[in-house]
Amino acid sequence: MVRILFFGTAQISRAFIENLYANKLDILCVTMPDKPAARGQKITPPAVKTFAQEKGIPFIQPEKFTEDFVNKIKDFDSDAGVAVAYGKLIPEEVFNLPKRKTFNIHFSLLPKYRGAAPVQRALLNGETQTGVSSFYLEKTMDTGRILIQKILPIEEKDTAQTLFEKLIPLGVKVMNDTLELLKDGNPIGEQQEGEASYAPTIKKEDGLIVWQKSAKEILNIFRGFYPWPGVYCIVSKGKLQGRRLKILDFEIIENSSVNVDAGKVFYIEKNKGFAVICGKGKILVTKVQPQNKPEMSAWDFLQGGQLKEGDWL
Repeated sequence: MVRILFFGTAQISRAFIENLYANKLDILCVTMPDKPAARGQKITPPAVKTFAQEKGIPFIQPEKFTEDFVNKIKDFDSDAGVAVAYGKLIPEEVFNLPKRKTFNIHFSLLPKYRGAAPVQRALLNGETQTGVSSFYLEKTMDTGRILIQKILPIEEKDTAQTLFEKLIPLGVKVMNDTLELLKDGNPIGEQQEGEASYAPTIKKEDGLIVWQKSAKEILNIFRGFYPWPGVYCIVSKGKLQGRRLKILDFEIIENSSVNVDAGKVFYIEKNKGFAVICGKGKILVTKVQPQNKPEMSAWDFLQGGQLKEGDWL
């Protein structure tokens, strides 16, 4: 197995192409076109393209898989295809071109959490384990036959950031084990079994806190959305009425009471922050970022009289 057709775009894909390159495999990289990014909307290349350029790896960036692009992929005459966070569906005529077909690396235990955001959605739902699956690509999203699955426990303090840090090296191992498996031919793989669930794309506005949720649910949303898009609220009553307040850290201080005044700031704790009532339970906010301001401790934020007991979020 020496010629690999690699599909990848996102930052998490870079570790995988780096590993293929380190193993001295011939690679043709297929990645998404450059796109505007960050506040300045500057045209920015994908992380995978940047690495390919650094190492002299040939790459293509099809907006669509035209006949010209398909012919370039055919001419590469790959042994196997590997897809990791490519960003869109790959046509059947393309993923079947490699001699050993194309497999995808997905950060869940399929058929759970098919889709674009399996790591975040697992945390949002309070799962205690996840993992990595390699599977053959099919026309429909994340439905192909499983080649290898490995389980990873989710710890109580894990966020999307820490979970990705664990899943990426596990995913690289699964990729390499799958390539070894494919050396002996085309294993049929195992049909996906169990109830399927889905992990749709995360949007920035998904981070708006609904205070009627329980403290535990809000914590899981925070874990799933850290560091992006983060969680935030809008001050609905008080000096900052109508302003956005990003919550950067908090702790659950009580998890059982059922409350009718969710979203109310019910006390200030000196040198720490402010407590907020949830639909069930209460939290103590310790770090924030006010709209158009830098990150700061919640106590420092309170020194300006920006928020007081009895205000509403």
